Amino acid sequence: MKKINIGGVPEHFNLAWYLTLKNGEYKNKGINLRWHDYPGGTGDMCKALRNKDIDIAVILTEGIIKDIIEGNKSKIVQTFVQSPLVWGIHVSHDSAYKTINDLKGSKAAISRYGSGSHLMAYINAKNNNWNLEKDLQFEVIKDLDGAIKGLTNGTADYFMWEKFTTKPLVDNEIFRRIGNCPTPWPCFVIAVREEFLESNEEDVKSILNIVNNTTSEFKEIPSIDRTIANRYEQNIEDVKDWLQITEWSQTIIDKQTILDIQNQLLNLKIIAKTLDYSELVYEL
Repeated sequence: MKKINIGGVPEHFNLAWYLTLKNGEYKNKGINLRWHDYPGGTGDMCKALRNKDIDIAVILTEGIIKDIIEGNKSKIVQTFVQSPLVWGIHVSHDSAYKTINDLKGSKAAISRYGSGSHLMAYINAKNNNWNLEKDLQFEVIKDLDGAIKGLTNGTADYFMWEKFTTKPLVDNEIFRRIGNCPTPWPCFVIAVREEFLESNEEDVKSILNIVNNTTSEFKEIPSIDRTIANRYEQNIEDVKDWLQITEWSQTIIDKQTILDIQNQLLNLKIIAKTLDYSELVYEL
């Protein structure tokens, strides 16, 4: 039995991994797939890939592209979620901020530099014609629990995170959502360490085939909305809304999408250069 470590955020997007692990599907292929939760998000997983703590990551597209450009020896092997991620823009429930433009020049809570919450703050700033150098400030808060503390005690002013994950915090009047900011690209990809990929390509293919079989029929799983609502403590109506706008993928990310993402990140000065498709993506 070959042990393979995989990481992802402990959110509803990754339920397909939990279901396939629970069913023992990887063990049938001689693979002991070990799932590791990364509540700190993409920046945390980039570090884990670099440190060889995990072999595979289910990770935000823009975050892994940036980190590969900056020296992470990993490759994207597939798009996992094709639809955009809808980032909610949150303030403390009692905050004086009422609109997105009120946040201009204030401090954004981010899980870490290079994370999705960091990069999307730039996208939001560009969407609202802010000055990217003068109107953005950051406070590192590590994860969602850190954001609750940071916004409540005023060390940060706003926090961007996937809006359905944070919806219970809005419902419980801890956060107040003042706007949304969708990613202008497919939100999650699967990335694998190059060194691991070179000697374990067939195992990676087997893992992808198993999870793809589940994601391709995910919305047809009986009572899937209730399963998600119970496991992730979500309101059933919110889960139904989320399922309507979310589309999984079973295919590799295309060249034009990679080019478009890099160009946008370059224009925002998030990356200093672009790479060829083959330097970012591995075609199994």
